[in-house]
Amino acid sequence: MLDKKYSCIREMLEDEERRTLSPYACCAADSRGREREEAKCDIRTDFQRDRDRILHSKSFRRLKQKTQVFLDPEGDHYRTRLTHTLEVSQIGRTISKALRLNQDLTEAIAMGHDLGHTPFGHSGEAVLNKVCKGGFIHSDQSVRVIEVLEKNGNGLNLTWEVRDGIKNHQTEGNPATLEGKVVRISDKIAYLNHDVDDAIRAGLLVEEDLPITLRKTLGMNCHDRLNSLIHDIIINPIDRDDVILTDEYMQAMQELRKWMFKHIYSGESEAKNQEKKAQQMIKLLFDYYMSNPEKMTAEYLNSIGKGTPKETAVCDYISGMTDNYAIEKFEELFVPVGWRY
Repeated sequence: MLDKKYSCIREMLEDEERRTLSPYACCAADSRGREREEAKCDIRTDFQRDRDRILHSKSFRRLKQKTQVFLDPEGDHYRTRLTHTLEVSQIGRTISKALRLNQDLTEAIAMGHDLGHTPFGHSGEAVLNKVCKGGFIHSDQSVRVIEVLEKNGNGLNLTWEVRDGIKNHQTEGNPATLEGKVVRISDKIAYLNHDVDDAIRAGLLVEEDLPITLRKTLGMNCHDRLNSLIHDIIINPIDRDDVILTDEYMQAMQELRKWMFKHIYSGESEAKNQEKKAQQMIKLLFDYYMSNPEKMTAEYLNSIGKGTPKETAVCDYISGMTDNYAIEKFEELFVPVGWRY
């Protein structure tokens, strides 16, 4: 039963956070709030509510058909942008729980960090960044999705802390909360390790191809590398105002990232060569909708009528596409079909 000193379950949960979390954790009751004030939920904290809003959003559902590294691979076990997001969330929650940080805030940031990602992974992002005058960065687009594009232009009205963590989840970002820092490092741990795993599955490398010095430091397989990196973060002194790897592990992870860029991310395998086709397709779609904005769906066309620059609306439309939808629109617009009478 609810203690009489609380008027609702949410208040009990907020009090529990204050009593049990690290002094460096971000408690929901201390949030800087939302852009638009609204009534509190009686059973969920603000961060739990943010997580649920992201989970139920259209943008989140679209992640299941967006490329992580390999474009539309044959096989059920390759990562997508959605499974990557879930792995980041799981790693982040593990670290946050061990460090007595706010797991709900960590999970909300993790669930939303890639909502603005383009179809075809970073190759699609690179094209939009090149053709858009103001550039295109998926972390900024993720914030735009939750602030502006979702719910027919009304946005999700998330808390400041969640939006800050999403905006700053990339390497150059500086999240204001430790929970945001957890997601930033969990993202790197997740994608490096599952990209190695997917590359092995694709036959692009074998475990023994990885430099032996890195394997000795980080682990001899994907499971051990995940385990060692997570443990290294957690065994750093608990209850301090930072979330970091030790110098040894940070350097090793950076070296692994460089190795992956050289041999996998920028390689010449058939799996990666498909990205060139995808990039050409994104460029053609961008040029087409810039010349024919009326061919976009109503919500993006209406945003132009409300003052959104055409170029921004076109980027919004294309970045929101799944891989399959982008291919479908390309075929519809550019691939001839037989005519019958």
